[in-house]
Amino acid sequence: MTAPEIDVVLFDLGGVLVDFDGVEAMKGLSAIDDDEELWRRWLGCPWVRAFERGDCSSDEFARGVVDDWSLPLSAREFLAEFESWIGGPLAGADELVRSMQRQAVVGCLSNTNSLHWTQNEPRWELLRAFDVRFLSFEMGCVKPDRDMFDRVAEQLACPRHRVLFLDDNTINVDGAVAAGFRAVHTVGIDEARQALLTAGLDVDR
Repeated sequence: MTAPEIDVVLFDLGGVLVDFDGVEAMKGLSAIDDDEELWRRWLGCPWVRAFERGDCSSDEFARGVVDDWSLPLSAREFLAEFESWIGGPLAGADELVRSMQRQAVVGCLSNTNSLHWTQNEPRWELLRAFDVRFLSFEMGCVKPDRDMFDRVAEQLACPRHRVLFLDDNTINVDGAVAAGFRAVHTVGIDEARQALLTAGLDVDR
């Protein structure tokens, strides 16, 4: 096997390594059936962007989303549902990440917020396997904005084309590619494993 042309592997968390129920939940609440349309609306919502940049409280976020989306529930009810959207790491996630550690710098690049992070960080051993962590609420910027990818690139000691980024959202993948990264749309562990193999990395099962 020839040496892979990848120095850094970055994983999105929800939908790639971690179970995420937010898309289906918001489809039910908003009556938007198409995943891509829902993601465009979600990623463009000023309250979502503010919360995931760390610029507003969870209560402000909940009130803003309920009002902006005209959701049929109270802010308190929405926030309770929102807290439950994140499940645990998917089966095989820890092994996949650790198999990459022997070949590249490994990290996560995730739009997340202080609420979900505080809930889950202490109990997910998977997160200890990352060499680097790029979290939107800590960085003050979000995917798919160019600023997010530029700031990540500034902190990585390698050319952008030698960074492989896996995300379950095509909008974020497009943003990463536009910023010069290699990026692949993957959902779940099997698709992530295949993308890594295609990139020339050795993946243990």
